Formats: sequence, structure tokens, C-alpha cells
Amino acid sequence: MSNRHLLNSRISFHFVVWWILFGCFPGLISSLVVTLDSLEIFRTHDWDWMSKPTVYFACKGENTTLLPDVTKPGVLYSFRGQESWQPLTDLDGKKCKRCGFYEKDVIKISHVYEEWEFCASDFKAPIGKYTLFKEKELNATFHCPECATLPGASNATPQNHNDGDDDDDDDDGKGMRIFIIILITMLVLTVTIIALVMTHKRWQKKKRQQEQARFLKLFEEGDDIEDELGLGTVI
Repeated sequence: MSNRHLLNSRISFHFVVWWILFGCFPGLISSLVVTLDSLEIFRTHDWDWMSKPTVYFACKGENTTLLPDVTKPGVLYSFRGQESWQPLTDLDGKKCKRCGFYEKDVIKISHVYEEWEFCASDFKAPIGKYTLFKEKELNATFHCPECATLPGASNATPQNHNDGDDDDDDDDGKGMRIFIIILITMLVLTVTIIALVMTHKRWQKKKRQQEQARFLKLFEEGDDIEDELGLGTVI
């Protein structure tokens, strides 16, 4: 009887602990650790081309994470997840964070390589990988094994923030809009020209009719004058 009472007490204690953790500290349960697997920057933006870029990662409302190993553009840097600055950040399973990669500039505002909504659902099961790519800026790969265990993670696909593709889509859309505008303009001009030509032809036809009517009127008036003078009888 005492053993059963002890077992029930332990179950109750565990239940209370988990209830406190879930109710009072939800971040401890839903926090998902994210590490940086690799990073490549495609260019630097500092005015001093001889100096090494200072690249860092930051999420809104959090401290920045300096990436001291990233010093040259065009080089793919791989990481083990055990560096002193790792893990890179942690995510909430229910809410995204506004994060980005930046290059620090001493003189002016830091350059933004990319800013995006970083979500746990971005990671694809079963390995929990996520790739961020922006044309002419950077290529980064993140790792979050716990994110792959979230509901629906197996159907999630990496959402590459490829502004190059976005730019291509924007260019295609702009090209289509320009084509439509040109087509409409040509149609309007064609209709206008046709209307002007038809109006001019009608005006010419009406003018000829008026001239013919005037000529016939003059001819009739001439016959009337001849009749009055008796020229027709003399002839």
C-alpha cells in the first residue's frame, strides 16, 4: 500500500513539474537549437577593399553573433557546430523570428546581406537542414535536428530566399506589363489613325459633294441667265 502511495506521489510530482515547465517556461520546451553548417558570401561592401569584412548574424531583439572565420568572398566556409559562437540561435516551434546576415561598416550603416523570417518549419525532415540563398549576396546552410520532429516537418521544403529568382520573376512580370502597355498603346494608336483617316476621307467626300453641288448650281444659274437674255433662241 505504501509503495503504491509512493508511486502515485512520484507521478503527481512529475506532473506538477511538467505543468510548471509548460505553463511558466514554455521557451524551455519549445526552444529549438539552430547551428550554422556553412556560409559563403559572394562579395564585400566595405569601401576599403583591402580590409577583411566583419560578417555577423543577428535576430531582432537578440545579441549579434560575430562570424570571425568568414573573411573572404567566394569561399565556402564549413562549420562543425562546436565553434565558440555556436549555436547560432534558437527557434520557437510556433513563432518565427526576424533574422539576418550583415557586414559591419565603421563609417556608415551595416550592409544587409539578407533579412528574412526564420521559422522552425523551414527545416526539412529527416535531417533538419535549411538552405538560404540570395543571388550576389550569400549562400548559407543551417541545421536543426529538433525542427525535423515538428508536426508537418516531413512535408516541409526548404524555403530558399533566392532574390535572384524573385528578381527574375519580377523582371518577367515587368516585361509582361511593359508588353501589355506597348500592345495597348499600339492598338489605341492604330484605332486613332484609322479614325482620322476615315474622318479625312469623309471630309474629302463631303467637300467634293459640296463642290459638285456648287458647280451644278452655277451651271443652272448660267442656263437661267442665257434664257433671260434669249441667247438660247438666237443660237
